[in-house]
Amino acid sequence: MLTQSRPDPSPSAHDRVYRGLRTRIMHGDMAPGQALTLRGIGREFGVSMTPARESLRRLVAEGALTMSASGRVSTPELSNERIEELAALRALIEVELASRALPRAHMALIERLQTINAGLAEAIARQDPVGYIRANLEFHRTLYLRAQAPAMLAMAETVWLQLGPTMRMLYGRLRRKEVPQFHRMMISALKAGDEPGLRLAVRSDVTQGLKMLQG
Repeated sequence: MLTQSRPDPSPSAHDRVYRGLRTRIMHGDMAPGQALTLRGIGREFGVSMTPARESLRRLVAEGALTMSASGRVSTPELSNERIEELAALRALIEVELASRALPRAHMALIERLQTINAGLAEAIARQDPVGYIRANLEFHRTLYLRAQAPAMLAMAETVWLQLGPTMRMLYGRLRRKEVPQFHRMMISALKAGDEPGLRLAVRSDVTQGLKMLQG
C-alpha cells in the first residue's frame, strides 16, 4: 500500500495531511485498530494519493500507525506489555520535564494551568473524550514548555501520539465525573515549590489511568 511512492510534488499538502492525521490520532479521535486508506484520506483532505501515502509512511515510522504484512494501515492496538512500556516512558520523561520546569514556574503559568483545568471540567460535563484528551495534553505541554528542553518534550509527544487511541479507550472505561486529582496536586506543588510533591503527582497522573487497561 505504501510502496513505490514518488517524491511528494506538494510538500504543503503532505504537511497538512500529516499534521491533521497526527492531531486526530494524538487526541484520541480514532479508536484502536481503526483502518486508514489512501482513498479515504484523499477524500477527507482533498489531496492526491502521494501526500496521503507520504503522511501515512511518516506516521507509521513514528509508531502512530501500524502496517501489516498485507499493507493494511491502522491505529495501534496495544498489548499490556506495550502499555506498561509507554507508561514507564511517560513517568521517566514527564517527571523530569516537570522537575526542570519548576524553577521557571510563575503565577501566570499556574493561572494558565487552572484555566486549562476548567476546560477539562467542561469536556467532562459534555462527555467529550476528544476534548478531554486535548485539554489534558495541553495541561501537560503547557507545564513542560517551561522546562526549556525541546528534545525531551518531542520524545514525550511521540509517546502521546502512540497512546492516543488507547487513551480514548481509557476515557470510556473511566467515565470521569471530575478533573483528575493529580492535576490539582501538581498545581499545589508548583505553588509551594515542592519538587518531590510535583514529581509524585506527575508520576501518579501519567501512570494510574493506564494501569486500568492492563489485566
